[in-house]
Amino acid sequence: MAQSQAVENFKSWVMSLDRNVMAILVGLTIGILGGILGLLLVIVGPVIAIVLIVVILGALYVLTDVTPALYGTMAILVLLPYGAFPYKIVITPTLLDLALGAFVLVYIIQWVTGRRRNLTLVQPHIFIGLYLMWLIFAFMLGLRYGSPTTTVLRHFAETILSISLAFVLVDLLSDTKTLRRLVLLVMVLVGVQAAMTVGLYLLNDEVASQLLNYLVRIGYPGGFVIRYIEATPALGERAIGTWIDPNSLGGLLATGAAMITPQVFSKQPVLKSRWLTFLVLGTVVLALLLTSSRASFLAYGVGLGVIVLLRYRRYIPYLMLAGLGFLFLPQTQTYVDRIFQAFRGEDLATQMRVGEWTDSLTLISRYPFAGIGFTGTPTNDVYTDVANLYLIMANQIGLTGVLIFLLAMGSVFYYAWQARKKAHDNPEL
Repeated sequence: MAQSQAVENFKSWVMSLDRNVMAILVGLTIGILGGILGLLLVIVGPVIAIVLIVVILGALYVLTDVTPALYGTMAILVLLPYGAFPYKIVITPTLLDLALGAFVLVYIIQWVTGRRRNLTLVQPHIFIGLYLMWLIFAFMLGLRYGSPTTTVLRHFAETILSISLAFVLVDLLSDTKTLRRLVLLVMVLVGVQAAMTVGLYLLNDEVASQLLNYLVRIGYPGGFVIRYIEATPALGERAIGTWIDPNSLGGLLATGAAMITPQVFSKQPVLKSRWLTFLVLGTVVLALLLTSSRASFLAYGVGLGVIVLLRYRRYIPYLMLAGLGFLFLPQTQTYVDRIFQAFRGEDLATQMRVGEWTDSLTLISRYPFAGIGFTGTPTNDVYTDVANLYLIMANQIGLTGVLIFLLAMGSVFYYAWQARKKAHDNPEL
């Protein structure tokens, strides 16, 4: 009601303006916009100027509704996760920072203007809120080991904001239609990333690296960016897509594949066409294999096993047959051999990680309760970077923080287990 009144008042004010005044305002606006456009053309060139104008128009549109803001955030997360604003504004914000900021801003505006009145909360939010408080506590406690840099502050703020989206998303995705649309969007975006990943992998290494170097203008690393197994070209290339790091890309693709797989068997797949769904899944799984991220591939296998055991037991024989085929097909022997090398600790990458894990366990034994925070280390002989996310967490927020995190994740699974019957009874879910 208040919003409608404000709009009416604005219309009345516009109508009351003298035509000459109105003409002057319109002329000034056109002149200012023309001047800005001309300046952009001179400074950054026509291509970048057009891109910036499109981005600004898109940003203005995003600020009108929370749904395109959410979709824009997802698109940047999947397709350009390391992109940054091409110019420094005190700091250089990443594209994901800007998208997340716009998304949260629009959501807050909806509350301020009265378009949202009730916040949907569920049981897991208790543990997620507790985990957020523990992160802030560990950050404050770690300040005794070093002062935070601008980068550390930004990364920590991104972490808090990202986890806080658990509250926002539950509120937004409270109806089946919105949820199906978001699942469709994620499937399409992950499919596009997988197709780009396979395409770049098939190209000549120099050509692929040159194409990826076009992203340098938005904060991506330059030079020769193609990655190889154990940094040795003779052992084979690792697919990187626009994620640059093959292990991070593998995590995205494994998550996407686990989400897409049930759609192949669904009575009402969100892509409508089962064959198109199968094509997208095949592309994503192929890209996942090409990353040579063994942990990600095994994670997808575990996720697939859970899905089949809980929902599609009749497909267990087919899953076992596919597993045997993967183990014994000549085309997959190199990949299978690398997986077994990892379990036996024979390859260089695993041996290096074992050394990191040992050092990390030493650090955890010294600071088990709250870790050492995010800003520095108490002595020069310890470091928090290690090729295992849970060990990094234990280093930074202690075993207590890891326990709270596991409780939060466990509460999500428990909530899902309780809600499974309701989902099963709704054909669209």
